[in-house]
Order: sequence, then C-alpha cells, then structure tokens
Amino acid sequence: MRRSGLFLLFPLTLFLLVGCWNPFAPTEGSLEGGGNLTLTEQRSPDEVLQNFRYAYIYRDSLVYSELFDTSFIFVYYDPEVGGSGGYNYWGRDTELRTTGRLFRAFDHFTLVWNATIATDTSQSGEISLTKTFDLSIGGDIFLSGNAVFDFLGDSSNTWRITRWQDESFF
Repeated sequence: MRRSGLFLLFPLTLFLLVGCWNPFAPTEGSLEGGGNLTLTEQRSPDEVLQNFRYAYIYRDSLVYSELFDTSFIFVYYDPEVGGSGGYNYWGRDTELRTTGRLFRAFDHFTLVWNATIATDTSQSGEISLTKTFDLSIGGDIFLSGNAVFDFLGDSSNTWRITRWQDESFF
C-alpha cells in the first residue's frame, strides 16, 4: 500500500510543478544580446515607445492596440500618389489590422530605437519626438529611418500616440 501512495504522489507533484508553466508564452524580459524589456504604464512618451518595441518583439497586438489614441493617424510616403509620389495616411483601425497581419505573417522582429533627433514640447499636454530606428522583419527585411511621433497625455497621465509619420529610408 505504501508503494501505491508514492506512485500517485509522483504524478501529482509533477503536475503541480509543471502545471503553471506555459511553454508557448514568451519569456518576459529576455532579449537577444541580454537586454531587458518590460511593459510600462505609459507615463511618458519614452514608456510608450518601450511598449511599442515590446509589442513588435513579442508580436503582441493587444499591447500594440493600447499605444494609439482614438484620433491616431499613420502618415507614410506612397510612390504611387499623383504619379510622382506623395504622402498618404490611414487611421487607427487600419493600423491595427495591418500590423496584426504583419505579426501573424512573420515569426521574428527586432526593433531598435536609436537617437532622438528632435523633441518639441511647445503645446501643453502634447509632445513630438523624432526617433531613428532599425527594424528587422523575419531576418530578411530590414528597414531604417526616422519615425516622427506625436503623443498626447490624458487626465490619468497615460500617454498615447496621436500621429506617426514614417520616414523610412528606401
């Protein structure tokens, strides 16, 4: 009888030790090169950009959706506009849909924010930052350039992106 009790105790112990571990969940805070990355409460534009990077690296569309204000627009250069090229834009819903598809299509993203090359805090409650970036998608697609972000803080001191102008180098 004593032996059968141990026989039942082993699977129960194993279940308790392994039962709370999700093998499919990313390891929070561990990045290639030994860097750390954690979610923030978006109490500043820099924290918003940290969450932006987190969302890309972990392909987390829920975190990504919290980065943008409801009035958000994405501005990008479209070489097809007017025959000679020009700027075009889309709103928050299209941004979330497009990036969600991107996250599903590729397994690996590396996003590095480099230098802040411009900051404008002229308006109360609004901040504009221009950041240089390097983005690798799937290990085969590489983009770099500038991203101009406009941020808005709300009454609870949570910051969100209201405008993002992509100035990638082609």
